[in-house]
Amino acid sequence: MVQIPNQQPTQQPTQQSVPNSVPNSASTSVPSSVPTSADVARLAGVSRATVSYVLNNTSAVRISEPTRRRVHAAAKELGYVPHAAARSLRAGHTRVVLMPTPQIPAGPLFSEFFNELQWALSRFDYTVVQYGSLGLTGEDAARAWAELRPVAVLAPDASALGARGVSVLKRSGAKAVFTLGPQRAEGAHALLMDQRLVGRCAATHLLERGSRHIGVVVPEERGLEPFSRPRVEGIRRALHGTDATLTELPLAYTEDAAARLAAGWRELGIDGVFTYNDEYAMLLMRALQDEGVAVPDETALIGSDDLMLGRLLRPRLSTVRIELPSGQKLAELVDRVVRDPGMEPEVHDVLGATAVHRESS
Repeated sequence: MVQIPNQQPTQQPTQQSVPNSVPNSASTSVPSSVPTSADVARLAGVSRATVSYVLNNTSAVRISEPTRRRVHAAAKELGYVPHAAARSLRAGHTRVVLMPTPQIPAGPLFSEFFNELQWALSRFDYTVVQYGSLGLTGEDAARAWAELRPVAVLAPDASALGARGVSVLKRSGAKAVFTLGPQRAEGAHALLMDQRLVGRCAATHLLERGSRHIGVVVPEERGLEPFSRPRVEGIRRALHGTDATLTELPLAYTEDAAARLAAGWRELGIDGVFTYNDEYAMLLMRALQDEGVAVPDETALIGSDDLMLGRLLRPRLSTVRIELPSGQKLAELVDRVVRDPGMEPEVHDVLGATAVHRESS
């Protein structure tokens, strides 16, 4: 166990009793020293080991509930906070679960998913840290993440991380490495999100509604390719063997770009379109309506993500509802792998998709 010695004052102060309540902010003076676990132990009338067991939630040692309450009360009164760095030195890792920020923009659906996952992990006494690592890939990204000595990493891009990056993280003490996305990395547990399913679901819906000249919006926004290209591939596979045609429609997320596309819409002969997501659907629908193209009479239209705003449009927006796993289930999986780091990497398909038919198709 590594202990950081307290600095000894030049003159031994007389021991004073600690007041039962903390003074209000108007009368509180700046403390002369940072409170230590020894201070907590003296105030609570227990050993420093007991303070460590209580504040670190150690389950291997039984501590009575009155003692736990006394330790917590003393720590609160003194303003004592355990030193995370010292604790990680003793354990060889932190309780940090690192979630690098995605290299692509995260929409409302995925933001809600990540928020739920963070909350669920906190219930297992993990601290979730989001790491801004734009521009870093592979081993460079892994080394930057490893400096924080996380106990687990949830990487959003398997292709950027790679097998060598996974190895770097494990050698630095990470007990669990997960990738989230359409690909997997060797040595890591994979939470696969196959975006082809979204495109296939949209294409099947349009075919069932009678569309045979199908367009698919391909966003020109940089960074969306890991989502957009698999969705196009999913549509292409769904149309294989049918008499339907597919036309890719590159589109920037601007009103001018949508207006230009809508101006030549009738020449394209498209009678059904999948717009990548609901936001692009709203953009294109407005442009088509301004051009006098009737939705859905001339062109059926479907987005994805099932945003509330899409239900407020007229006509109401048909969409592909994307189903993600609960944050609680994934938090349980992360905790299980942390407790058993030697288990073989698992692959979990965690994305589902369902077409929601409304007025726009």
